[in-house]
Parts: sequence; structure tokens; C-alpha cells
Amino acid sequence: AAAAAEQRREERLRRFRELHMKRYEACKLNSQEVVEEDKRLKLPPNWEAKKARLEWELKVQEKKKECAARGEDYERVKLLEISAEDAERWERKKKRKNPDLGFSDYAAAQLRQYQRLTRQIKPDLEQYEQLKEQYGEALYPTSDSLLHGTHVPSKEGVDRMVADLEKQIEKREKYSRRRPYNDDADIDYINERNAKFNQKAERFYGKYTAEIKQNLERGTAV
Repeated sequence: AAAAAEQRREERLRRFRELHMKRYEACKLNSQEVVEEDKRLKLPPNWEAKKARLEWELKVQEKKKECAARGEDYERVKLLEISAEDAERWERKKKRKNPDLGFSDYAAAQLRQYQRLTRQIKPDLEQYEQLKEQYGEALYPTSDSLLHGTHVPSKEGVDRMVADLEKQIEKREKYSRRRPYNDDADIDYINERNAKFNQKAERFYGKYTAEIKQNLERGTAV
């Protein structure tokens, strides 16, 4: 009986030591995780992207060195490693990208307008082939060519041009530039915030105070 009791006591002590070691390991891991989390919180918000970018640049530099050591062109090797699916995905992404970066000057805006209008043109290829057969090399003028009076546009072409111009005029009329101030309106505000407040007050209570304002303007208010 005494030996059995001693054995049970040793078993309990062993389990207690195991639990103590597990608790110690858990506390140690928790402390390490707290330190790592504190480091991550102190890093800038885009640190992960910067880190990935730096790792990618290091890989590119190493690849360039390897290609230079073998006497190969890095750009050619890079293109050979790109799969057809990645190339198609990259082309689709380039097509979806909006090249319009906003207004820079009037010349750039005019160029964008010209490119947009030319992309919308649908040429008549049958008529183009007929003109090629009719005029031959004269269809492609040079600096010595006399163009005045040599070409008369068709009625369909004139109608297309008129329809396109009318569409541009209609679209331009719908565009309205934001005007923050009305020069003809009465100035009853001291700053932008006060003007907004007066507009809200007029919207909600204008119909109740219209008569009072008219009496004040006429000088008949009691």
C-alpha cells in the first residue's frame, strides 16, 4: 500500500511538472507574440507592400547579375519566362487602364478629345477600296499635291459629320460648370459655412418666412 501511494504521488508530481513547463512555454510564446505585435504596430501602414517590393527588387538584381555573368539579355530572359496567360492578363489590364490623368493644359485636353473622336470613327472600307481603284496613287497626297477641288464628299459622309457635330453640341449643352457663387443673388452670409447654413434654412423655412421678408423689403413690417 505504501509503495502504491508513493507511485501515485510520483505520478502526480510528474504531471504537475509537465503542466508547469507547458504554462512556462505558453507565457514565453505570449510574450514573444506581444513583442512582435508591438513591432508590427510601430511599422508604417504600407510596410508589407514596401517589404514585398524590396524583396522583388533584390530578386531582380540577382537575376540581372546571373544573366550578365552568362552573357544573356535580362529583358529577353524575362520575356521568355512569362507565360501566355500572364501576357494576356497584362494586355487586358493595360486596355482597361484609363489614360486620362485629368486636366493639365488645353493642348492636352484637345488632344484627348481628338483621340476620343477618332476612335469612334467607323470607316467605310468598301468606299475606300473604290477610291483606291479610282485615284490610285493620287489618293495618298504629298507636299506637292493639289488637294483643292479634287475630292467631293458623299452625301452619307456629310450626314455622318452633321450627326456627329450635333451629338457633340448636345453633349456640350448638358455639361454645366459648377459656379459656387451667384453674382445676382443677395449677399446674406459672411463665409462659406454661413452660406450653406442659410441655404438649408431657406430650404426648410423659406415658405414660412417669405411674407415677413417681403414686408421688411417694403417697409410695412409691424
